[in-house]
Formats: sequence, structure tokens, C-alpha cells
Amino acid sequence: MTLNEERLNAFLGKAVGDLGAAFSAVLVVLGDELGLYKALAKESLTPAALAERTGTSERYVREWLGNQAAGGYVDFDAASGTYRLNDEQAACLADPAGPVDLAGAYEIALALFHTYPRVRDNFRSGEGMEWGDHHPCLFHGVERFFRGGYHMHLLGEWLPALDGVVDKLSRGGRVADIGCGHGASTVLMAKAFPASHFTGYDYHGPSIEVARERAAAAGVTNVSFEQAEAAGYAGRDFDLIAFFDCLHDMGDPTGAARHARTALKDDGTCMIVEPFAGDRTADNLNPVGRVYYAASSMICVPVSLARQGPALGAQAGEARLREVVVDAAGFRRFRRAAASPFNIVLEARP
Repeated sequence: MTLNEERLNAFLGKAVGDLGAAFSAVLVVLGDELGLYKALAKESLTPAALAERTGTSERYVREWLGNQAAGGYVDFDAASGTYRLNDEQAACLADPAGPVDLAGAYEIALALFHTYPRVRDNFRSGEGMEWGDHHPCLFHGVERFFRGGYHMHLLGEWLPALDGVVDKLSRGGRVADIGCGHGASTVLMAKAFPASHFTGYDYHGPSIEVARERAAAAGVTNVSFEQAEAAGYAGRDFDLIAFFDCLHDMGDPTGAARHARTALKDDGTCMIVEPFAGDRTADNLNPVGRVYYAASSMICVPVSLARQGPALGAQAGEARLREVVVDAAGFRRFRRAAASPFNIVLEARP
């Protein structure tokens, strides 16, 4: 076999970059947990000064900084021997309200390593894995990663893109947040629209408990959380029912969409926020698609298969979701209302 040296070197260049990212994943989580990023966001520091500020060992911190600077996660000033986060790095690594909580995403990566034995067995057997069977860092990582997108887009772009919804919520409406997890989206909307009432539903009991804690900490009183299946909650007459990044991994997405249709008012709106995806595999062969296909292999597809679901996956695409929401569940109006680099926002009306 004769190898094309140019193609070989190009592939190895990509692979070495991926290997460095994989090896560094734990170090990103470490930098977040130990406060290293937050300290570097405030001022330029030598390894010794950073260790002193954070109560850590200078020798370990020195290696961590070398790794982070080599990966472009931290800036290094060779003249002064100091390190610092620039504004853009700080927004993604040291600001929970920034555009992307990157450290939260790495918590998800950490959770995936915990699942490896189950993932290996599932690939052989075709069986699934319940959401609640994952390591708890998955639940916190998902909350953090998606919360950044909600802070950036939900109030200023996504809700205004829905026909008449902001006016209804400003006057006082009823909202259901299905698959609410830790309640990041629910609490954000409740704070923005105090005249409306928001109910978060999730079948994972521990997540509901955390959501209640988050609401109490935020001081919002127009919100409640209930443990319930997406196709079995008791609430009715909602002005808005929202699915945030969850419909695709449900065991019965059609049943959930059909239930939402019956739980809506006649003039209500269903907002379906899903991972950004095209309708063809070729459309999704890009960095964002790569992230979502990985998560889908180890989280989304197994969660659906655990309940004998269709396993739509995180890259289902708008056409496949239309089949679920319109053809199977009976919604009559369906359109893409908005999009961001990580999400598409679909509006469905009875």
C-alpha cells in the first residue's frame, strides 16, 4: 500500500488536534472547578501568583497553563511570563452568563467517559440507557451549556419570533416547559414575564428537585415544577408549550407532541427548540454536527431506545420533526421561526 503523504499529514494534523482536546477535557473542568479561569479573567498572573490566588500547587498550575496556552484557551505573554484570559476567552470560560458556557460543555464530556462501559454494551446489544442512569455531572453540564444559549437568544430573539407570544406573556399567560431539566429556561422566562405562570415538567425526579432550588434561589414565585411524563402531565389551557432540546431524545416524541396539542389553548403556540441540523447527513458534517452526533450516540439515542422510542437523534432535522409534529401529532401550522449556531426554533400551531 502506497500512502499519499500529503493526505496522511493532513489527517494526522487533525487527529493530533483532537487528541490534544481529548486529553485536555479534564483540565478544562479542573480549571473551572478550581477557579483558575476566573482568576485569569481578572488579571495577568505568573504560575506562582495564580497558584497563590487559587490555593493550588504552583508545579501543577505551571503544567496546566502550558496546556491551556498551547490550546488557545489562555493567552501567554512571553516577555513577562504571565498568563491571562482575553475578553472572548473569559466570556466563554469564566462567565456563567456568557454566550457559551464552555466549561459546562466539558462537564458533559466528562459524563460521557463515565458511560463508556454501557455505551460499548449498547453498541453490541442495541439496548438503551435511561437519562437518570447517567453520571450527575451530565445534568449539570447540560444545564450550563444550554443556559448560555438561552441567555443569549431566548428572550431577545426566539420568543419575539413567535407570533403574538410576547404580548400574551406580558399580559399574563400560562406556559409549560416540557423536559425542563434543572429549569434554566423556565426560570429565565418566569423572571422576564412576572404576570405569567410557568410550569416545568420533567420525568427525572432529581432534576425537578434542583429546578425548585434554582427557582427559590432566583426569587421567582410565578413558577412551579412537577415530575411528569411528557405525554402525561395534567395541565391544560396553556398559551405556550415549550420543548427545549429534548423532543428528539424522548421515548414517545409523537405522543408528547400530540399531548401538547390537546393541552394548548385553541390559539396557543408550541415552541420546539432543537439542536441545529440539516435534513441530510451531508448537511451536518461540520464541527457542530460532530459534537451533536457524538452526544447523540451516547445520550440522545440511548435515552429514546431505553423506552422503545424511535431514536430520532440530535441531528433529526426539520423535515423529520415535521413528520412527528404535523403528520403524526396533528399540528396544522409549522415553520422555522429562528435559528442560532447551535439551535433551530420551530413554531407549531393547532
